[in-house]
Amino acid sequence: MRPLRLGTRGSKLALRQAELVRDALCVHHPGLVVELVTITTRGDRLADVPLQQISGQGVFARALEDALLAGTIDCAVHSLKDLPGVARPGLVLAAFPPREDARDALVARTAPSFAALPHGARVATSSPRRAAQLLAARPDLEIVPIRGNVDTRLRKLAEQQLDATVLAVAGLQRLGLAEWITEALPLGLCLPAVGQGALAVQGRAGDTTTQALVAPLDDAPTRAAVEAERGLLAALGGGCRVPIAGHATVEGTTLRLQGLLAAPDGRTVLRDQVTGPTEAAAALGRELAERLLAAGGAALVAAAATSSLDPTLEE
Repeated sequence: MRPLRLGTRGSKLALRQAELVRDALCVHHPGLVVELVTITTRGDRLADVPLQQISGQGVFARALEDALLAGTIDCAVHSLKDLPGVARPGLVLAAFPPREDARDALVARTAPSFAALPHGARVATSSPRRAAQLLAARPDLEIVPIRGNVDTRLRKLAEQQLDATVLAVAGLQRLGLAEWITEALPLGLCLPAVGQGALAVQGRAGDTTTQALVAPLDDAPTRAAVEAERGLLAALGGGCRVPIAGHATVEGTTLRLQGLLAAPDGRTVLRDQVTGPTEAAAALGRELAERLLAAGGAALVAAAATSSLDPTLEE
C-alpha cells in the first residue's frame, strides 16, 4: 500500500494537529504509512495583513482543498473553524476526531483574570467575534489587531506592551502551552467560533478507500455538535459580515446549541439556544439561525453588509 498523503498547513499548530491525526490513523491501521504534505495557504502567505482585509471565506483552507481536488493529497486536516459553513462540491468531511476544549483563553501579562484587567486595557485580537463579545462585557477595552502564529502573538504580548490577548484553549493545549492560559473564558462571556476546538479530516467524495481508512477517527458526539454549529453558520449566510458564534454540547441523544450574532462594537448582542435530538443536528442549527435573524439579526446582517469584517476568519 502506498503512503497516505495527509495535507496540512505548515504552522507549528497545524503540523501538531496533523501529527495527532497521523498517530491516530497508525493506531487503527498498524503498518500504514502516513506522509505529511505541507501546503501554504493564502492566509499563510498574507500573514502580515489583517484578516478582515483578506476577502473570501476559507483563506486557510482553499489551497488544501485545491490539492485534494487535484489528487496531490489523499486527505487534509483542518481546524474546523477555518472551513466555510457550506461544503465545497466534490469534497466530504470524512471524520471529526474527539473535540478538545472549545473555549477561548485569556492570556494576560499581569492581570489574574478578565475581570481584573485594568480600565482601558489593550487586548489583542483580530477576531471580530471575540472583539464584539469582549467589548459587550467591557466597553472600556481597547482592541488591538494582531496576526501571526501562536508563538508570534505570545511574543507580541510583551513586545507591544499589550495587557492581554485571546487565543483558543485547544490550540495552546495542543502546543503544550497551557501554562500561558490566565483564564478559560466562560461561554456566557465569550461564545466560541463555530467548530472551535474541533479538527476535520477532509477527503474526496468518491474516494471510498481513504474514507474507510479515516472512518475510525470519527467521534459521533463531536460530529453531531459541529453539524449543528455548521448548520447555524450556513443558515446565517456563512460569510455575512457580522460577528457569529456557536457552540453545541451533546448529552446522550440530546443536543443543546447556543448561538450569537453581534454588532462589531458589541453594543448589540443577540443570543439564543435550542435543544433537540442529535439526529436533527443540522436542522437545529437552521432553526436557531431563523430565531436569531427574526430577533434582530437580519438588521445586524444588513447593517454590516458593507463592513470589511468577516467573522469566518479566525486567527
